[in-house]
Amino acid sequence: MTSQSIQPVIMAGGSGTRLWPLSRAGFPKQFLVLQGDSSLFQDAVQRVAKVRPAGFDTRAPLVVVHEDHRFLATDQLRELQLAPQALILEPVARNTAPAVSLAALAALEGGADPILVVTPADQTATAPDAFTAALGKAVELADGGLIALMGVPPTRPETGYGYVRSHTVGDAHAVVQQFVEKPDLATAERYLAEGGYHWNSGLFVMRASVWMAALERFRPDIATACRAAWAARKTDANFIRPGKAEFAAVPAESVDYAVLERCPGTEFGIGMVPLAAGWNDLGAWDSVWQVADKDAGGNATRGDVLLQDAANCLVHASGRLVSVVGLNDVVVVETPDAVMVSHRDRSQDVKKIVGALDSGGRVEHTAHRKVHRPWGWYDSIDAGARFQVKRIMVKPGASLSLQMHHHRAEHWIVVSGTAEVTCGDKTLVLTENQSTYIPLGETHRLANPGKLPLEIIEVQSGSYLGEDDIVRFEDTYGRK
Repeated sequence: MTSQSIQPVIMAGGSGTRLWPLSRAGFPKQFLVLQGDSSLFQDAVQRVAKVRPAGFDTRAPLVVVHEDHRFLATDQLRELQLAPQALILEPVARNTAPAVSLAALAALEGGADPILVVTPADQTATAPDAFTAALGKAVELADGGLIALMGVPPTRPETGYGYVRSHTVGDAHAVVQQFVEKPDLATAERYLAEGGYHWNSGLFVMRASVWMAALERFRPDIATACRAAWAARKTDANFIRPGKAEFAAVPAESVDYAVLERCPGTEFGIGMVPLAAGWNDLGAWDSVWQVADKDAGGNATRGDVLLQDAANCLVHASGRLVSVVGLNDVVVVETPDAVMVSHRDRSQDVKKIVGALDSGGRVEHTAHRKVHRPWGWYDSIDAGARFQVKRIMVKPGASLSLQMHHHRAEHWIVVSGTAEVTCGDKTLVLTENQSTYIPLGETHRLANPGKLPLEIIEVQSGSYLGEDDIVRFEDTYGRK
């Protein structure tokens, strides 16, 4: 007898290069708050948690995320007061088919065979009740052995999405006949006129055993490599770490190419459930504009923004006043270290800027000026020859590693909160407006023993100020 349980799977990988400069390799788009008070990742977690058809038990989510982003995911789950089933940490990016396969293998542990509800972490749905109802129908199809794909009724001739062609079976569901690639404009217009085509949402539902059987049928190389990586896994609290060398050997492939596109006409039935829930894949800034709240002129803004004679613009200000005068259909995104301006119709091409930054050896595509760490964050507010100034926040009860530097000394000034400072064999407690000096080469640690966030100003001075000049002796977060 199969298990009547639902296992949500959140695929939180991806870099979101087309949402630069807000999305960076170190802080990708799924963890951004683009509107409201929660991130795309948090929205995805909360949406699938509500899928609870009668007769089914919904488990805590499985999150598949790159190892570098494990603390971002953990912190954002903590904000939701939600404990995950586990976080499966990918040591390298291998696209979505291996990610889903790891989740399926985790779900099958102990002889269970739950229904996987798989969702990317970077989408929106403005009609949550309709979303929940559609996913409930997909669960019923998956309970009958089908793979159920969520297809979005197209509202425009979109060239940025893949499509699925299907035909209806009675009043139950549609059967997928064909997957088609992202079309040109003329083809997209024909799809819209003919009917029978839906956008491929990337959301799908099936039993864990069905996924593994289909993977064995169509891509046994991926299945074998994923099983080897899973067998070599290590577990650390809620973190599951597949074998690093074994996972690096897994072929990189998408869910669609590896399995779904091969299913029509085979023993693996694939059905489609229409998803009319205000769905949007926020792949580019134009998509963000489409789902955002707008003023009478069609402008969507966030932050400190002033507009004059502007229409249909998206303006996102992170920290400074941004003003736009006499422009239509543009995107302006400001961050402390970069500003991006684009015509809305060209927002897909932002990824070319990211490519140019990468090939030019620049760093603005990898990390923000403000860098999040498991203990808090730091913001590099000024730098020059032989000095750097940082604003540092340490969470209550958290501490940095016990460390030393070969090339720099540090001055710490407490702005707010309480700091416990280890410097050599001495430990001292500092409060607001007090300071201390960490000599070059001295072993030291900064901790927050209080119940409020600790903020300090750090002034570094020396011949080399890179983040790689850190020798860790002890670390709470396994970075030693």
